[in-house]
Amino acid sequence: MAGGVSDEELLRRCRVDEDSAAFESLVHRYEVELFNYLRRYLGNAEMAEDVFQATFLQVHLKREQFEEGRRFRPWLYTIATNQAIDAQRRNKRHRMVSLDSRTGGENDVGALVEMLAGNGQTADEKMQDAEACDWVRSAVDALPEPLRATLVLVYHQGLKYREAADVLGIPVGTVKSRLHSALLKLNESWQQAGPRVAETD
Repeated sequence: MAGGVSDEELLRRCRVDEDSAAFESLVHRYEVELFNYLRRYLGNAEMAEDVFQATFLQVHLKREQFEEGRRFRPWLYTIATNQAIDAQRRNKRHRMVSLDSRTGGENDVGALVEMLAGNGQTADEKMQDAEACDWVRSAVDALPEPLRATLVLVYHQGLKYREAADVLGIPVGTVKSRLHSALLKLNESWQQAGPRVAETD
């Protein structure tokens, strides 16, 4: 549909005019981005597909609750994140979250991730990178859920601190402190296990 129409206007049309084409346009607009987020968050493509569908079902059901003046994207991520958490509780499966393709944000965690999972230039370095990526996945998977969720939103999805705060329903300062806590925990884990991961020869 028309590229110039805002998400908020599409949702308004869906809500006020019962415009099904506007709703389909919203789904289409977010199908790649949101699915990729859910796949990273859940570590499972099938679960991600189910949660994606459940998310837009909730968007449709809750469209009347959307407040004028809000932005649609953080609201959508709030619903998606809650649906993902519910799916995890139902599924009871642990997933692995990768930070190896970070997309934005500036924080010390990013520097750690770049160090652990950056682009190697030689075959040896690439092998190291693969091992480091595996280590990052398991280390992030071991983080408490609030820290893990914050990392995925900021570093994978590139949400600004304020947007991540809206999604998680917490103050911006808490987003920053969670990222800082995650850094400390990852650094601590790296000190204990990282040297073995980083060994060459």
